[in-house]
Amino acid sequence: MKIAFDVDVIREMGITRMVHQVAEWGYKYIEQSPHPQINPFYKHPKASREIMREYKNALNATGVEISSFITVYRWSGPDELRRQAAVKNWKRMIEIAVEMGVQVINTELSGNPNEPEICEEMFYRSMDELLPIIEREGIRVEIQAHPWDFCEQSNETADIVKSFRSDNVKYIYSAPHTFYYDKGVGDVKNMLHYAGDDLSHMLIADTMNHTKHCRYIVNPPGVDATIHQHVAVGEGEVNFDALFEALREMDFANRTYKVGGESIISAALFGYPEKMKYQAVETRELIERELLK
Repeated sequence: MKIAFDVDVIREMGITRMVHQVAEWGYKYIEQSPHPQINPFYKHPKASREIMREYKNALNATGVEISSFITVYRWSGPDELRRQAAVKNWKRMIEIAVEMGVQVINTELSGNPNEPEICEEMFYRSMDELLPIIEREGIRVEIQAHPWDFCEQSNETADIVKSFRSDNVKYIYSAPHTFYYDKGVGDVKNMLHYAGDDLSHMLIADTMNHTKHCRYIVNPPGVDATIHQHVAVGEGEVNFDALFEALREMDFANRTYKVGGESIISAALFGYPEKMKYQAVETRELIERELLK
C-alpha cells in the first residue's frame, strides 16, 4: 500500500520545495492534485518541459515518487463542447502520466446532479473514447463521486465503475464525502464492503455531517449548496473506527492490482496549511498504526 500526501494544501510553495516538504513529513508518495502549472481544474494540462524537469529533479533528490495524478474535467457534460474539450484534456493528461512513469490517475464523475441522465450518457460517451487509450497505455483510472457530481452516492458510483468490467477502471472512496455518499447515514463500513475488490484508493480526511441541523448555516435558508470539509481525523464526524476496521477486514493494505500496482491511501487535508506541520505527520502515523500494525 502506498501512503501518499495530497499536495493541494502546499502547492503555493513551488514544485521543488513542495516535494522536499512531503519528504520531510515522512511520506514516500505524492498525490498530485490539480496544480495550475501541471494539471489545472477543468483546463488543458500545462506541464511544460521546465516544470516537469524541475519536478523530476526534486523527486530524484528526495526519493519521493508520484503515486497518482488527480484530474477534474467536464467529461460528463452536460454541455457537449465542454465534454469534447474534456476528452482532449484527458488524452494529454494520459500522455503526461506516461512520461512521468505514473500509472494511476484518479478523477471525479463531474456533471450536474440536476441532469443525471444526460450526464451519465455523456460520461459513457467519453469513456467509449478514452478507455481503449487507458488500457493501451496501462493506466489505472480511479473514479469517485464528488459532491455536486451527476451521481453523489457511493454504491451507485461503484456500480458504474463495475459496469466497465475492466482491470483499468477502479473505485476511489473519499472519507470527507461520506455524508453525501449515503445521504447523511455515514455507514462507511457498508459502503467500503460494497465497493469490494474494485476499491483501490482511499482519501483520508474528516468532515461534519452536513445533513444535521445547523452543522452549517447557509443564508438564505434552503439555498442549494454542497458543503463539506477536508479536516484532520477527529475534527469531524466520520466514523474512522469503522472505516479502518473495514479496510483491515478487506486486507486493503496488501492489495495489488493487475494495473497500477499497489493500493493507495492519501492524506487529503485542505484548508489549514498552518496546521500541516503536525497534522500531515499525525495522519501518516495514524494510517500506519491502523493498517500496517
